[in-house]
Amino acid sequence: MASATNDTMVRFGYPDTLIRAYSHWAVLLRPDQVTLGSLILVCSEQATAFSEISQEAGAELHPTVQAIEGSLSAVWPYKKINYLMLMMVDPHVHFHVIPRYDADQTYEGQTFRDTGWPKVPDLGAAVTPEPALRNSLVAHLRERWQD
Repeated sequence: MASATNDTMVRFGYPDTLIRAYSHWAVLLRPDQVTLGSLILVCSEQATAFSEISQEAGAELHPTVQAIEGSLSAVWPYKKINYLMLMMVDPHVHFHVIPRYDADQTYEGQTFRDTGWPKVPDLGAAVTPEPALRNSLVAHLRERWQD
């Protein structure tokens, strides 16, 4: 578990969607999959502006992003990856991590299409997996996570 939690983490399904916890960051499966393997990278501090995260959280961000990119590319090789820091509804510092694909991806019979490719991600076209599929995605990534 992450060393601390905040409302934004809970909003995105924590602890059920937790893939990997670090000292200052948590990697969660995004409940609505914009593309296969979409994640939420959320700072577990109470910061509501990027400039408010601690120096320790800032230092931990780089290796956390390396782990995300290494893990996702090993499981589902993507063409690009987008990090969106929106924070309009969920106030705590977090990124929507959207792997980008130029072809449909399938996982356990569910097709995930990157309808925005090759432009901006189409957040409105996200697939919301049933709980069993969501849990399978979380377990699949947890088992293959590379730090």
